[in-house]
Amino acid sequence: MAVNVKICGITSETDGLVAAEAGANAIGLMFWEQSPRYVTLEQAARISRALPPFVLRTGVFVDPPEDLVVHAIAACGLNLLQFHGNETPEFCLQFGLMTMKAFRVRDAASLEALPQYATDAWLLDAYSARLPGGTGEQFNWDLAIQAKALGRPIFLAGGLNPENVGEAVRRVQPFGVDVSSGVETSPGRKDPARVRAFIQAAKQAGD
Repeated sequence: MAVNVKICGITSETDGLVAAEAGANAIGLMFWEQSPRYVTLEQAARISRALPPFVLRTGVFVDPPEDLVVHAIAACGLNLLQFHGNETPEFCLQFGLMTMKAFRVRDAASLEALPQYATDAWLLDAYSARLPGGTGEQFNWDLAIQAKALGRPIFLAGGLNPENVGEAVRRVQPFGVDVSSGVETSPGRKDPARVRAFIQAAKQAGD
């Protein structure tokens, strides 16, 4: 099965279109104000309107107030909600959209919380004491293989880039891969060549 590719932290219409034209299945719009990739509802709505309909618009949140999620869904036509904080399973599932809960993986004990979340997918990212995601750090992919056995589609994130995503897809065989810093020239600014190379490497490895 072909792997799904999500390009996260999109901050401009240009970067969104580059990702879409290169074959991305989804883009991520960051609504956490402390992120260097943060976009306002107005910016996110403009990006969303510029994208072709087949690209999933993912809203990325960290412990958001409920009304922010509701407003983002309405303003940006979101298809998928991604939660990176300490949200409860009940919080994640209340909005009537596809959902993905992110987990910061440090060791096997990090996987214990996964079955509590009946979201449509789980995203596995590297653990960092500083940030809830987007660190560019990698974790032990054997733990991702273990997580697959727990019964939900897995998106693999954390330290992926055009150079290693092919190996990651072949080894883990995840449902999807997620990248942000690994295809950037600076936080929030994507490098078109690296975006294309990442998507091509991921898709070829998943064939």
